[in-house]
Amino acid sequence: MQLFLLLLAALSPPATSHYSSSTSSPSSSTVSTSASEWRPARATYYAATNPRDAVGGACGYGDLVKSGYGMATVGLSETLFERGQICGACFELRCVDDLRWCIPGTSIILTATNFCAPNYGFDPDGGGHCNPPNKHFVLPIEAFEKIAIWKAGNMPVQYRRINCRREGSIRFTIDGGGIFISVLITNVAGSGDIAAVKVKGSRTGWLPMGRNWGQNWHINADLKNQALSFEVTASDRSTVTAYNVAPRNWDYGQTFEGKQFETP
Repeated sequence: MQLFLLLLAALSPPATSHYSSSTSSPSSSTVSTSASEWRPARATYYAATNPRDAVGGACGYGDLVKSGYGMATVGLSETLFERGQICGACFELRCVDDLRWCIPGTSIILTATNFCAPNYGFDPDGGGHCNPPNKHFVLPIEAFEKIAIWKAGNMPVQYRRINCRREGSIRFTIDGGGIFISVLITNVAGSGDIAAVKVKGSRTGWLPMGRNWGQNWHINADLKNQALSFEVTASDRSTVTAYNVAPRNWDYGQTFEGKQFETP
């Protein structure tokens, strides 16, 4: 089994993800009805051989254990990854069509944190598991073994989008330097993935931020010595506005908490 995960380092504060042994998790209100239905895909796993394997990922969450996601994470094939828009979304997976390897009556809830790059040296039906048009999930072995025996290898699964449930508030980690400000947004409930972000200084109006990569958003603006507020819009178009998240004396490298999306 070949695995090509793009690992990009970043730092983030604690968040929360979880495993599930039930298949009755609520469908997500953040996507269309058809998207919340069970759909076919395949899944493989990787076994971390180095502690640094739990650090990084194409969504920019950094150390996945320290950030609270732990092993309840997944890398997505190009067809599912949506160029990073999907980062932070939650999926429920269950093993199907193989009584020999599946663990009956189980499912697992995972957060999208990484990208499984295509390998065009192989056909999609061969070693190119993550090549288009495949819908493929790559799990840590600790997660894979919640739904299937590890010897199964490339397993048929079913998946669906569900609401993300998080403990605590949305977290904003500010980085950058000078007039360049980068904000990593984590621990997002509800839809989980973010479509748009605005920032407001205490002496400015609302300023749109651009997606740098994953869930890192940036802007070129002199916002030092100003209290910062954030407006976060999820993929379902719901919006939360968190006023005065960072105090006037904020500094790069600090993390602040704001309002959270409500999850039914």
